[in-house]
Amino acid sequence: MSKKEFIRIANAGGYWGDDPYALRRQVYGELKLDYISIDFLAEVTMSILQKQRAKDPQAGYARDFIFALEPVLEECLKRKIKIITNAGGVNPRACAEALFSLARKKNLNLKVAVIDGDDIYTAIPQLRNSGIDFKNMETGENFEKYADKVLCANTYFGAMPVAESLKNEPDIVLCGRVTDTGITLGAMMHEFKWKQDEYDKLAHGIVAGHIIECGAQASGGNFTDWQKVPSFIDIGFPIVECYPDGSFYVTKHPNTGGHISTQTIREQLLYEMGTPQSYITPDVIADFSTTQLSASSPERVKVSGIKGRKPTDLLKVSIAYEDGYKCSGTLIISGPDVRSKAEMFAKVFWIRLQSELLKAGFSATVDFKNTEYVGDDSTHKGMLNKHDAIEILLKLTVRDHNKEKLNVFRKLLPSMILSGPAGVAVTGGAPTISDVVSYWPALMPQEYSLPNIHIYEQKLNEDKCHLVFEKEKLEWPITKGTSLVENPPLDPWSPALISAMSTSRPIRVCLMEIAHARSGDKGDTVNIGLIGRSPECYVWLRENITDEKVNDWFHSLCKGKVHRYLVPNLWALNFLLEESLGGGGTMSLQIDAQGKTFSQALLRCEVDVPESLLATILPENKACAGELVRRNAE
Repeated sequence: MSKKEFIRIANAGGYWGDDPYALRRQVYGELKLDYISIDFLAEVTMSILQKQRAKDPQAGYARDFIFALEPVLEECLKRKIKIITNAGGVNPRACAEALFSLARKKNLNLKVAVIDGDDIYTAIPQLRNSGIDFKNMETGENFEKYADKVLCANTYFGAMPVAESLKNEPDIVLCGRVTDTGITLGAMMHEFKWKQDEYDKLAHGIVAGHIIECGAQASGGNFTDWQKVPSFIDIGFPIVECYPDGSFYVTKHPNTGGHISTQTIREQLLYEMGTPQSYITPDVIADFSTTQLSASSPERVKVSGIKGRKPTDLLKVSIAYEDGYKCSGTLIISGPDVRSKAEMFAKVFWIRLQSELLKAGFSATVDFKNTEYVGDDSTHKGMLNKHDAIEILLKLTVRDHNKEKLNVFRKLLPSMILSGPAGVAVTGGAPTISDVVSYWPALMPQEYSLPNIHIYEQKLNEDKCHLVFEKEKLEWPITKGTSLVENPPLDPWSPALISAMSTSRPIRVCLMEIAHARSGDKGDTVNIGLIGRSPECYVWLRENITDEKVNDWFHSLCKGKVHRYLVPNLWALNFLLEESLGGGGTMSLQIDAQGKTFSQALLRCEVDVPESLLATILPENKACAGELVRRNAE
């Protein structure tokens, strides 16, 4: 066991493009840190990095990491703060060399662990010959017709190679495609000497990683009750204070912006959760429905009680492939009669596009087209009462496998500025055409993709680094026969909690008054976590907000099935809405391609509740004054 009573792991970034100064704020904060994790990678990011490496053998990693680290590297070494990150992308060794170049510039000693082996892009033909079919794990579709369009392919390693690397005391652990949660769990495994079959402890590490992996989203960012956040300036990114038994506290540096409460943590736990009882990682299957939260003090939430079970013997493979092109342009249209004016512009444009495509020798249609009236219900798509818009950003988008058809689209759009009604503001010239990169998830046996660990060190005044340790093909613990059967969650909340309210006067409210929520994407599926503001509110939601009701509310956006899962310990329902993002990722033509606005649309829906239900909500959990609806039920 570690000699430390606890360790602190901070997060300084949730995606490539996150706050470049978060690392500086974490390093110089008041709390003593042991580790800082930074997440840079997403499926589309990997394809971008692969293209960069194809043009330049020394590219293919997140260069923003070097920018963020440069002003604080010396302080990190002085304070003995280790950094764990997947900034290595598809070229971790080139990223390591950039780090050593930075160390030479600053005349510092540096030791870097490089984890690779996840990149199977060039090995796909050989792996297919070995019998791996790469069938789509979500749709069951055959991989055959996409095999020659692959842009990148990476397996998701877990925490094990991170923990193994830390045995050699590197200053920085640099990974390729390691799970978002693995860069947090790896530090806990190393410090507390957890074994690979201590599944409950490992599950705590997974939940800790899940809470902090999205940066400030756990500390006030994207919070439903955003008015409760004292300041979004210099927002404090999350820190987990972890103990050997697995339990941990979520907090942030004192005197920083943001807000941490059981409400913010519940929202982040529900974010992109999927099936609550089976959060699958290479290290452990965590049961989020067993998570227990308690507010020990302001800006400090304890997390405990999480159960885990052994993982599968498979690894997830993330494949990105080229899937045509898309182009999107906008016009700002002002009132009066702005909606009618915008609809006329769109109608005329699409008719003109058909005509010009035919004249250019193409078919009259494109593969997909989309019209959005931003500012007048572009994200909630007719779910709510209409309002009178003052101006509209008319967004016209097309997707097609023929790039020349999109050239006709982009050249035609600016001509609308002077050939329609008055009141159009110029938003730019011809829009650019971008590649569409589609996501293909698959599974493969662990033994076909094993991590490699190389540790390099460069001492003061040396002009290059030296290999000081290597371990090739680090073997996984094989767990054949793992069962994915999910036990129903323990639900301690009886219908009796609200049965006495049946005589209470019914009133109409929007869901936000009795719930808060968060949503996000997994491919073309939207996840919405709907969280009651009290146990009684949860019971009411459980009894009244069904998958059928959500499907009915979202009929204009959701083209597939809606699945509902109960998460009683978090007072929450988790909904998965299939086929809701127009393909998701870069395939989507929707302005909200990541489902971020779905939770807000749901919270604005009106329901009839017993008036006494509102009295069960503690003051700290009440919705902030704003766009709330409350009136006698009709």
